[in-house]
Amino acid sequence: MAEDNQLTQSGFWVNIFKSKTDKNDLLNLLSKIPPFNELKSSSLKEIFKIVNQRIYQKGEYIFLQNDPGIGLYIIIEGKVTIEYIAQNGDKIFLASFSEGDFFGELALLDGEKRSASSVAKTESKLAVIFKPDLDEYVNKFPKEGIKIVTGFSKIIASRLRHLNNEYLELINKNLKSKETQNESDNKKNNSSS
Repeated sequence: MAEDNQLTQSGFWVNIFKSKTDKNDLLNLLSKIPPFNELKSSSLKEIFKIVNQRIYQKGEYIFLQNDPGIGLYIIIEGKVTIEYIAQNGDKIFLASFSEGDFFGELALLDGEKRSASSVAKTESKLAVIFKPDLDEYVNKFPKEGIKIVTGFSKIIASRLRHLNNEYLELINKNLKSKETQNESDNKKNNSSS
């Protein structure tokens, strides 16, 4: 009889009734994130008005690869991974994020499709700023908007620079590997002569 009374929790319904993060905690978190850390307290309070919150269950997708890019996600609690599904179906781990980290910022700038999927690895409470809401904020408060866009630009430039360095390291490893292979081939050719 007790089994008849058990509830199955759905990721859809369980998120509706969870309590929201304390306003001061979220304002403090926002003030530490580069796109928003140059804003005055009054501006952060305006940003807070456009922040949505949601709890994702462990294993629940936050967004899928090729979904429309509609917002920036800030992790209040929990752990999230970013995964790419290759053309051959292989799942490739790209990044892991936890409390205080954010992801999805490109969507606020270009509105393109998601290049990878995001998955909650633990129950995760996220704050979300949707592109239309931020666009409206930027139009209403252009000086603050410039600070936010500049912050995103710095983040993207930093990530691009890091990616470029990784790419160059990969090229150098490939060149060294070819040089080693050529030396090995030359030694084999010289010893067989």
